[in-house]
Amino acid sequence: MRLTLVIASLGRGGAERTASVLASAWAEKGIHVTLITYLRDDVPAYPLHAGVVLRQLHLRGGAARHFFHGLVRNLKVVRALRRAIRESAPDLIVSFMDIPNVLTLLAARGINAPVVVTEHTHPAYYDIGWMWQILRRLVYDRADALVCMTTPVLSWFQQRFKIRGFIIPNSVDPPPSHVDKLLKRDMTKSFVIAMGRLSWEKGFDLLLDAFSRIAVRHPNWSLRILGEGPLRQSLEEQVQNLNLNGRVELTGALEDPFPVLQAADIFVFSSRFEGFGNALCEAMACGLPVISFSCPSGPPEIIRDGIDGLLVPPENTSALATAMDRLMCSAHERILLAARAPEVVSRFSRQRIMGLWDQLFAEVMAKRENQDLHQ
Repeated sequence: MRLTLVIASLGRGGAERTASVLASAWAEKGIHVTLITYLRDDVPAYPLHAGVVLRQLHLRGGAARHFFHGLVRNLKVVRALRRAIRESAPDLIVSFMDIPNVLTLLAARGINAPVVVTEHTHPAYYDIGWMWQILRRLVYDRADALVCMTTPVLSWFQQRFKIRGFIIPNSVDPPPSHVDKLLKRDMTKSFVIAMGRLSWEKGFDLLLDAFSRIAVRHPNWSLRILGEGPLRQSLEEQVQNLNLNGRVELTGALEDPFPVLQAADIFVFSSRFEGFGNALCEAMACGLPVISFSCPSGPPEIIRDGIDGLLVPPENTSALATAMDRLMCSAHERILLAARAPEVVSRFSRQRIMGLWDQLFAEVMAKRENQDLHQ
């Protein structure tokens, strides 16, 4: 089989990581994989198998100056994508994320290969812009299949589009074994950790508010937030306004977050909405007790409440503070939750997830062959 994958870029991000992992896994199985990106400043952030053919078009970058400028740019992207897809001679095409999905469906029109589109966040909470919403409504019915990571996201789409849907979550790998947690921990201090892009949807402002409510009760505890993003300054100002100087550290993005994760005592996932929750899975794989908002998609499918983590009502900072206080006060409960958390690796194993992709490919290819026979 020859697979062609399309994504805007391979920079740091959840969908980008997923595309890189899948491309490498398929290449490792001997499948011919071409991975196409189109953003101008594309620098891959994740390793790729040597067998993956990376085709970087370097076409688009920065915001459009006006509507017609954006239209012309995207027409160029469609034309270039169409040429690159044809040259890759695919048996099947997979695109990742909303806008690349639209562009890929336009580019692949007339090419005799099924197209599978994937969505990585909840569209009810993420505005892609009126033009892209219209285009999505016009072209999504052309897709041979839609892959979502959770049931709520797939349900949203199937209420609006006549499209064949599949639920395939991200795979979860065991943490690297290069760090010994016991050797790295300072047993005289404890800290809560969070990780993600410093953006509104990740809810770090809510986490700071919750931590401020219990910080006085737990003077030996601190909070570390791993990540970088547009809200760094406002979060730093919030730390000052809440008198949390010296108690909260914004570490920036780390190339290897696992040593810090494995040295932590509690992980908190404060997202307002999610597609899945890669950072949450990584923390659980490291054996951390976790607390998360039960936001509309992701954490409720990952955490088994009271077994391997705690779920609290979405955006409820009072409930989040109560849950944090509860685990800070109980080493016993932290140990119980942490003992079951690594089961996330087997529940979402790469073998199981790749098996779901194999089933999808088989069904889509069989349906396309059946259509061709009856034409």
